[in-house]
Amino acid sequence: MADPGPRSSGSTPATTGTGTLWFAVWTRSRHERAVFDELTERGVPAFLPTVPRWSRWKDRKKKIDWPLFPGYCFVHIDPRARLPVVTCPGVVSIVSFNGEPAPVPETEIESIRTLVNSALPYDPCPMLKTGATVEVTHGPLKGVIGKLQRKGPHTRLVLSVDLIGRGVSVQVDAADVRGL
Repeated sequence: MADPGPRSSGSTPATTGTGTLWFAVWTRSRHERAVFDELTERGVPAFLPTVPRWSRWKDRKKKIDWPLFPGYCFVHIDPRARLPVVTCPGVVSIVSFNGEPAPVPETEIESIRTLVNSALPYDPCPMLKTGATVEVTHGPLKGVIGKLQRKGPHTRLVLSVDLIGRGVSVQVDAADVRGL
């Protein structure tokens, strides 16, 4: 199969003046691509990191670029000039704290851009902390709920009976757990 090319959609900001920063835009469910396309059409520098995935229908399979961060797209704007972003169809809001848009550090955006444009395989990963309650999503333990004891390529999961203060730990693939 031919190489699908870069695994991100993004325009490089024309200006990197002091007033422009990166912001995360919260989109309606499954509207990331439409929002990205509309923002680009409006001349707003945007970035939509994607990951290739196989999609299956009844009659065929096809490799599709899925958003790396479902529900989000990134824009490089002056926060005072956010009207073209918030009026875009499919945009819910710009991620904010205390009513002010919260900038995403440029180093984080550039790190993601470097990764998606590399040939390295990558997968989205939830930000799980040690001690978090997680559920196994695949494999023979599917549906089992426990506490995350250790993170890494193989995650250590603790299943406990709190009433008697005892537990058992098992090693599972990190990609097979999700936070609750």
